[in-house]
Formats: sequence, structure tokens, C-alpha cells
Amino acid sequence: MSQPDNPLLRSHLAPPERTLIDVLTATAAEHPDAAAIDDGGANSADDGVLTYAELVEEIEHRAAGMRAKGVRDGGRVGIRMTSGSRELYLAILSTMRAGCAYVPVDADDPDERAETVFGEADVDAIWTDDGLRVLKPAQPGELGEVTPDHDCWIIFTSGSTGKPKGVAVTHRSAAAFVDAEARLFCQDNPLGPDDRVLAGLSVAFDASCEEMWLAWGHGACLVPAPRALVRSGQDLGPWLIRRDITVVSTVPTLAGLWPKEALDNIRLLIVGGEACSQELTDRLAAGREMWNTYGPTEATVVASAKQLSPGEPVTIGWPLDGWDLAIASDGEDGQGELIIGGVGLARYLDPEKDAEKYAPMGEWERAYRTGDHVKLTDNGLAFIGRADDQVKIGGRRIELGEVEANVAALDGVYNSAVAVQTLPSGDKVLVGYVSPNEGAELDVQQMRERLAEVMPAALVPRLHVMDELPIRTSGKVDKKALPWPLPASVDAVGLTDTEAWVAQQWVEVLGLDVPGRDADFFELGGSSLAAAALITRLRERVPTIAVRDLYDHPRLETLASLIDELTLSHRTATRERDVAPVGAGTRIAQTLLMVPVMTLKAATAVTWVAIAANLLGLTQLSWAWLAAAFVVLCTPFGRIPIGALGARLIRGRVQPGVYPRGGAQHVRLWAAERWLTASGALNISSANAAKITARMLGATIGKGVDMHTFAPVTGLLTVGEGAAIEPEVDLSGVWLDGDELHVGEVRIGAEARVGARSTLMPGTEIRDGAHVEAGSTVTGEKPVKKGARWAGSPARKVGRSKHRFPDERPPRRPLWALGYGLTSLVLALLPATAGVAGVAATVGLARLVQTTSVWGLLVFAPVGGLVYIAAGLGLTWVAVRLTSIGVKPGVFPVRSLHGWALWTVTRLMDDARTRYFPIYAGMATPVWLRSLGAQIGENAEVSTAVMVPKLTEVRDGAFLADDTMVGTYELGGGWIRTDRTVVGKRSFVGNSGMVAPGRKLAKQSLVAVLSASPKKSKAGSNWWGSPPERMRRVEVEAAGEATYKPSASLMRKRGFVETLRLLAPMTQAVLAAVFAAFVVTLLERFGFWPFLLGGLVWMAVGVLAVLSAVVAKWVLVGRHRAGEHPLYSWFVWLNELQDQFVEVVAAPWFFNWASGSGEMNLALRALGVRVGRGAWIESYWFPETDLCVVGRGASVGPGTVVQTHLFQDRVMSLDTVSILDSATLAAHSVSLPGSVIGAGATVGPGSLVMRGDEVPAMTVWQGNPVEPQ
Repeated sequence: MSQPDNPLLRSHLAPPERTLIDVLTATAAEHPDAAAIDDGGANSADDGVLTYAELVEEIEHRAAGMRAKGVRDGGRVGIRMTSGSRELYLAILSTMRAGCAYVPVDADDPDERAETVFGEADVDAIWTDDGLRVLKPAQPGELGEVTPDHDCWIIFTSGSTGKPKGVAVTHRSAAAFVDAEARLFCQDNPLGPDDRVLAGLSVAFDASCEEMWLAWGHGACLVPAPRALVRSGQDLGPWLIRRDITVVSTVPTLAGLWPKEALDNIRLLIVGGEACSQELTDRLAAGREMWNTYGPTEATVVASAKQLSPGEPVTIGWPLDGWDLAIASDGEDGQGELIIGGVGLARYLDPEKDAEKYAPMGEWERAYRTGDHVKLTDNGLAFIGRADDQVKIGGRRIELGEVEANVAALDGVYNSAVAVQTLPSGDKVLVGYVSPNEGAELDVQQMRERLAEVMPAALVPRLHVMDELPIRTSGKVDKKALPWPLPASVDAVGLTDTEAWVAQQWVEVLGLDVPGRDADFFELGGSSLAAAALITRLRERVPTIAVRDLYDHPRLETLASLIDELTLSHRTATRERDVAPVGAGTRIAQTLLMVPVMTLKAATAVTWVAIAANLLGLTQLSWAWLAAAFVVLCTPFGRIPIGALGARLIRGRVQPGVYPRGGAQHVRLWAAERWLTASGALNISSANAAKITARMLGATIGKGVDMHTFAPVTGLLTVGEGAAIEPEVDLSGVWLDGDELHVGEVRIGAEARVGARSTLMPGTEIRDGAHVEAGSTVTGEKPVKKGARWAGSPARKVGRSKHRFPDERPPRRPLWALGYGLTSLVLALLPATAGVAGVAATVGLARLVQTTSVWGLLVFAPVGGLVYIAAGLGLTWVAVRLTSIGVKPGVFPVRSLHGWALWTVTRLMDDARTRYFPIYAGMATPVWLRSLGAQIGENAEVSTAVMVPKLTEVRDGAFLADDTMVGTYELGGGWIRTDRTVVGKRSFVGNSGMVAPGRKLAKQSLVAVLSASPKKSKAGSNWWGSPPERMRRVEVEAAGEATYKPSASLMRKRGFVETLRLLAPMTQAVLAAVFAAFVVTLLERFGFWPFLLGGLVWMAVGVLAVLSAVVAKWVLVGRHRAGEHPLYSWFVWLNELQDQFVEVVAAPWFFNWASGSGEMNLALRALGVRVGRGAWIESYWFPETDLCVVGRGASVGPGTVVQTHLFQDRVMSLDTVSILDSATLAAHSVSLPGSVIGAGATVGPGSLVMRGDEVPAMTVWQGNPVEPQ
């Protein structure tokens, strides 16, 4: 692959083959009397000098002795000897001359490391200060010829895991390295016998090879130096002068320790092993030849080099002769991972690791993937940093090298390092460690101010001054030995006892000094995770303090005062209770009741299958009976009465009260709800049909009510005349708290309004003309008084009801009631029409190949699934575009063309995100929404959002997470209102967040999970809760090709994976074909009796659906683990892909009907959720299942999300969520990553448990975010 005109490809210029022994022999022949080693007489009686002739003679003698003692040719010999003496180097050379590879371990390393290295290398013998110890003697032999294929050394690197990795280098590679460097250095005045080379690095570090062979490859003298002297800095200068050193190869850290005058006599200075700063170059490059080298151990010491000059940019230059370099770049800026090929490639002792890291690439048979990021410049390759040095701090991905360079450039800094440390909260922080120049005093505050001038403020590291930094044997800073946590203290002078105690908790969480009572937690660097960690500590004294309290009282003084108040008031008390797990009797009853429920569910599908079978001539059933079945089971005229009246019969007479979980009344209500859901009545219960269903269930619904939500199965609902209830309002009047089922009436007065996605708990009374804002939770403890406006979770009075609609009600226009009813029927038939297209495609293909068996349809069912998706999208597109003609901003009567159009478009959009789920939360979503009329900016991400496309604008880079509601409409007094809605550039709306119609969310703003947008917002503002409150958040700057700026290659990869999402509807189609084949087979044999067996068939297919989701999960993502992944990464894409099988396959066939059952628990366990015995779970929304824990006897309510991931700045952060034994996470609540709901604790409906929050055991909490009750 080498190309002479490509400066990165120089393998064709590799030096001729030879060995290091050949190099030494040739040098000795040319300069026999020149000094080869001079250790100053250390540990010897002479002057410590060996000439080249003496050196060759000595190593021949010792090598022969090794062979005579049974050290085999091609063996491995450990080296563990004191540094600074010639004996060490004689052992190394003798080992190589004997045909063996030397395996060095530093004498200062612990015994455990030596044992590990020598064991991994399987050494035959070990050189120590006491001589050679042979471990595995072989037959004595004569000295043989050393060939280029012999290994010359095996050096172990620590690696990112901490386990040493052995890297073997052959003589061919090593000699090529020596000869290639000889072509670089000092060409005008080549190195020779007059030069003396410092040997100051540990021989266990591969850069020591460069020291040795800079001398022995040119006839120069190697001069070992004591380790302590090399590290000392100030004492080195006189020693270098006294020993006449002219050549130094070292690491930048050590070079930075030495005063400039210490190098006055040095004519060649080579640095490598770590990044070289511009400041070091400017200080040391003048007056000598200075080179910056780069190369991993795995590519034989050095792969590229660049001569440095003061004032010129520092790069790692161009490859050595014999080495090839390439950049694996997905971006247009030329930046990417550096790949090395050519003569210098070594190998790992571990074959699996070797195959992984040295895999082929293009025409290269072996290519080493360095993990280093570089960028091509006119001056060579610029080193960007380690890929694993890219860390996320406060949402921004950064390069440690960039920060380290800025810290090193500070005035008065002698040596420095930057490390990523972890706070007790789990937050990662940057910490800069600095030591001062002699006589200098470092002012931390001034240094931070200086750094803030050249870096984003959020990335300025904490600084810690040390007398000297710990140095490893390689000469690099030992980052593992840097102190952490940093010493911190509280200035308690003038503080109250509570203030001092709170300040100490701040110190423990933030690792910083707390300057006084005016200190602000967030200004000191506190994040949301740190806030949650602090609250957990504060609850040791005050169990009822909430995360919101810290945001409301961020100053030390005010927070301490609040704690004093809470301590006195005892806002809530703990309660002791032991929730019994759901018993086996309940589970058996549920399973038995599931059979008739699923028989009803399957009956609709059986009817469609029977009609298709008759049309295809597969069966000869009575058309009269089929027509009757169609009317009863497939149209609202039958489904609503069967569903509502059947549910009423099953539940019996329900009275408000508290019932035992899993008891008779609970199971009857559960079965009634399952029956109502299975009937399909809820799917068509909208507009007027919703009121009909509610009345059939026993509810009292007044005249002129606009009810755009589902009726409660209890029938305990009273709605006064002219009231308005918006979509997705929970009117059930039921909630489960531990082992207690609370059932109560819900009363909504005349002309009252209830906003979308509100929850009305048992006992709720909303009086005439009152208004409950969207997203609120009304607890029922107090009535919402006449004309009042309530908002929040739990809802509280926020003012008087506002006049958003005309005072006079519009005429009802009965004809429009018929229009809404017919529209409901048409909307229900749209997916059926798409299904007919899918079946026609399947049958048509089968007939082309003359397949006559119904089971033969299985082969073509996947194509039918694709046709179903395509036809459904096409029909939806036509319906939305045509209906949108009547959509415009303003206030209109509900019963009008504009009102009907708004309602219809919203229903279509809501239905599409479920039925055609594969195109949502992906690259296709913006395209789809644009085609429907929405304005979607470039690089915007939209998940399963509900919106009115014609009136929605989502600007560049914005992110709408799962289940967001953007715009839509509001109801009141017989009127419907909507307006244009805008989500600003790079703004973020979290899961189940809401942006009301007419609102404009400013750019770079954030609306948190389960929260509402404000009426007005400023750029960069952040909001949580409902009504929304301003939230403190650390400012971040996120960018990069894996988040906001994906390359074309990443886009293609993502597109490929997202195309595979179609496998889910194809699988669903196969399961549908299996169901149909069973049904047709039964119809052929037994006539109409399969209508009674369809439930069992459906349940069996449901098990297959769950198994397909389980297989997809384990094949695609395996076990979920806590961590972070950018949006453009394989994990995120594959995780979304496996979720398709849950939502598209398992949900409709199983989860939607198994809610609250024992079978639900079994399915979740198979997917990875740790579910305790007897838990009651009514939600399947456990996104990363392995990170979810539901304890023994715990309860998880309907509509609840156990949210194990968050996207901030397009980086997916995953952590565990634990709902411990006997705990409750009630309906429509969300528990964020890292949260824990303690044993026996209750989180009430409509609540948000913040990230990292821990709800204390045996307490009751509710709210958005949660507060004690």
C-alpha cells in the first residue's frame, strides 16, 4: 500500500534486514577502542568503562555461559536488576546474544508485578543482582546465530485495565528502528565516539531502548545515571556537565523538571512517550537539535518524529523510514485515530488481543490501532490525545491534553498534570496538580482566573499545589499516585452548628473548601448528581428534605435555616409496614380470567381472518354469520357496548374505599379494565364516543361536555355540563399504594377545564368553572374551588381561572357529532386498510409461486409486514395533509371544520407513532414530519412526539425526547384553541415534556422530564416541573461528530442500523401469519368454534412475541451496563433496534394485555429486569432492563417509566434505578437514572424522582420533583 508520493507511507524505505547484535558487532568493528559503557565505577573495582571490543567479548562469554546452563535458544529471560550499573546492560546484551528475548521489570516495582510479568512471559531464567537463575533448564548448547526473526525484547505495558500486556519485538523491527533513527538525527554532525548518551530511563520502559542504541548504533558511550538524580531536576545539571553528556532521550515530564542550564552541553535532545508542550519546546529547543518522537510500544518505540524549533507548532511529524501511518477519520477535518503499519509492528503475547489490535486494514495484512487521535497538518501529524483521554465533564467531551497544555503554561509552574477524578456523587471533575518553580509562590485563584481567559469556564480544573509530583519509573507523572480526594476544610468561624454541619457535607460531596455562609452550592461546582448526593447525606438528619429544597436554597446560610425549620416541624413521619407479596391464588385467578379476556381480544382478529379465508376460498363459512360478527366485533356499534357493559358486569358494584391489593375487588377491577382494553372500545372512544362509553360504564356526563380522554372503568365519574377534558387525562380514580388499592369518585363541575396529561386521584373534586393546568396531579385532599386555577404535582392553587376562550358557548351543531363519530370509524379503518394491503401482498406472492397451504404464507409474511407499514404511512400522510387544510392558529368551536381538523390531525399523529413506530426516534422522523408540513431544522432529533405538523417548528439541533407533546390544542367552554409552537435551536425537551400551543422555547433551553415549558423563556434557560420553575444547571458546551456534527460515514452507519428496524414489523407480520394459519386450520375443521379458542392461540403467539424481544435484546446489546454513549454510537443504535421488538412485537401481542399479571413479571425477568416475588407491575417501560430492580412486593403503576437513561447534549447516560421491597412508584411517574426508592416508601402519582435521588425507606413522597407528604 506504500505510495512514494504519500508522506505518511514510508514502508518501502525500510532499512535492510539485520539484528541488534549485527548493529553492535558492526559498531565494535568500526570503533573497537571507543567507550561503550561508563557507569563511573558503580559496583565495580575499575573505572566503570568498557570499550566496544571489551563489551563484545564480555557478552560473548556470558551468552555462552547462559547456553551452557541450559538457557535455550529462542527462550525468554527476565531482567530485574538495580539501575545505574553496567551489569544491567551486560545482562540485556548477553541475553540477546544467546538468542533470547529479555523481559525487563524495574527493580523498584513490587514483587507482585514481577511475578505477574515473568509468569505471563513464561520466562526460562531471570537475571538479578545475584546473577543468573535458571528456572527451566534445557539441554546445554552452543551459541548459535541470532536471526532477524528472533525476539529481542518483550516489554509489558500496563494498559487501561491495569493488567500488564506483553509486547514482543523482533530483531528485524528493532534494528530497523535503530537504522531509521540514524537517518534522522544530527545529519550535519553525526553521532560518534565523542558523544556520551544519558541512560536515565527504566529498562522496563521501551524508550530506554532508544537511549541504549543511540549510543551503540553510533560508537557513542552509554552513561547510566542514578534514578533519583534523573528525577531531582536541580542536581542533574552539574552531573550532566561532570559526566560530559551530549545526548539525552527522555520524556517531557522529566525534561520539564530540569533547569535550562542543565542542558547547556546537550547537542541532541529527544523527547517522547507523552505529549510535548509548546512551552517546553520554546524553552529547550534553542541551541541544540531537539526532536519530538511518537510511537507506542506495540510499534517498536518510535513510529514518527519531528525536529522542533522555538515558536513553531509542536507536532509528531512524519513516519520513520519503514513505517506506514494512516488516519481513520470519519470527519472532513482529517482528524481521527492513528493506524500504524510497516516494519515496526510488534505483537502481543495474547493471541486474541493480537488479532484484535493488529487486525488487517485494506491492503495492510496487519495494522495497529493506536487509540490515539491525530490530525494531519502541513508540519506533520498533530497529536490530539488519547481516545480514552476524551472525557465528558458536565456534558462536554474534551481532550485532557488540551487542558494539560494550558495548565503547564501557567507562570511559575514547574511541573503539572491533569487527571479526571470522581466525586462521591459520581460526578467527574478535572483536577490540575501543579508544583512551583524554585522560589515561586502559586496563587490558586489567580491561576484559575488565568485559565478562565483561555478555556471555557466550566472546564477550568480545580487546582492543587504540591511540592513535587509523583514520578513513575518511566519518568512520567504517576497519575494513580496523585492525591484524591483533595484536602478540604470548613472555616467554621462564625457559623452556627447547623451551618458547620451542612458545610461539612458540602466538603464531602464537592471536595472543596467552603469559604463561608454566603457560599453557593452550584457556584462551587455542584451538579444535579452532586445535588442528589448531598440531599442523601442531609436526610441522615432531616429525612424529609427534598432536592427542590436545595435548588430553592442554594446558599449555605439559607439551606441551614431550612434544615432547622424542618427539624422542628417534622414535615412528615416514617411509617413501618411490611407489604405482603401478591399471592399465588391471585396469580392463578388472573391467569384464568385472562383466557376469556384474550378470547374477546382475539375474536376481532379471528373475524378478519375468517372473512379473508372465505374470500380466498380457504373456508366456506356463512356470510351472514360473518357479517354479524363483523358488526359486533369490528365496529364501534358492537365493540363499545361489549366492552363497557362487559366491564361493568365483571367489576360489579364499586364503592369508594381502600381494598387489599390482589383481593377480590382489586382482581375484578383489574379484569374489567383488561376486558375493556381487549374489546377495543378505548381505541375508538374519542370525542362523542368517549362520552357514550363513559355513560355505559356508569359515569354521569352532563350536556355539552368535551371529553377527549378515556372513561374510568369504575364508573365513579361525574362531569358537569359544559366541562372540558383534554387528551391523556387519567380519570380512573384508582391508585395502588403498596398493598392498598385506593378507589374514589372523581367530580368535575360545570364549565370546569382539565388540562392534558393531568391525573385526578381518588376523591378529586373540581368545582364549577375551575381550571386544572396541563400536567397536574390533583390529590383529592382538598376540592379545587369554584373559579380557581390549580397547577403542579401535587396541584396547588396558582390563581384564578383565566379567560382563554370566549365567554359565550358556541352552538353545538348536532351534525358535527355525527361527523366526529364517522371520523372515528374511518380512523379505525385506516390501519385495517393497510392490513388488507399487507395481506394482499402476502397472498399475491404466495400465488405467484403456487403455494396453496395457509402455512406457506409464512414465507411471504415479512413482505406483507413491509407493505403494511408503507400503506399505513401513505394513508396517514394523505389524511394528515388533506385534514391540515382546515388547520390554522386561533380559537374555534369544537364542533366546526377547524375544530374537527385539529382533533383529527392530533389523533392521526398520536396513532402513527404507535403503529409505525420503526420510523420514529430516528433519522427518518424529521423527513416524515417535514413531509407532513412541520418545519424541522437540520440535525434535529425527534422521538415519539405528538404535534400538529402544520403549526410546529423545531429548529436546528433541537431534541424532542420520547412521548413529548408539542403544541396540539386546548379545550374550554365548547371552544378549541391552538397556535404556532416553536422549539428553539439546540433546545431539549425531555421525556413526556410539554410545550403548550403558542409557546416559543428559546434556543439552547431545556425542559426536564415530565415538565412543561414556560410562557416565556430566555436563551440558555432550563426548566423543570409543572408549572415550570427555573432550574440551576452547569453550563456546558457539547459538540463533536458523535453528537451534533456527525460525519457522512456515521450517518450511513446509523442509517443502516435504523433500516434494520424493519425487522420488527416483519417479525410481527410473521407472528400474525402464524396466528392466522392456526385460526384458518381450526376454522376448516371446526367452523365457528375457533372464536372460542382464539384467545389461547393469541396467548401462545404472545409468548413467541416475548421470546423474539428477548432474543433481540441479548443478541443486539447483551447486558446493559451503566455508562455513557454518544448519540452516534453502535450501542445507542442497537439499543434502539432491540427496543423495536419490545414496542412493535411484544407490546401488542403481550404486554398491553398482561399488565399487572404474573406473566408480566416473568417476561420482564426474561428481558433482564430483576423482579422480586409478588411484585405488581402495570408498565413495561423499562428501557435498559438489566439496570432495573423491582423488589419483593413492590408496585409499579400504569404509565410509569423506570427511566434508566438520559440524553444530555446528545450523550446517553445510563445508570440503575431501584424500587426496593414493598416500595411503590405510582401511575404516570418517572424515576430517573441513579435513583432509589427505599423499602416501603411510596412515590405518589404524577411524580418525578430526580437523578441520583434516594427516597428514604417507609416515607411518602409526591411531586414534580418529589417532595415529602
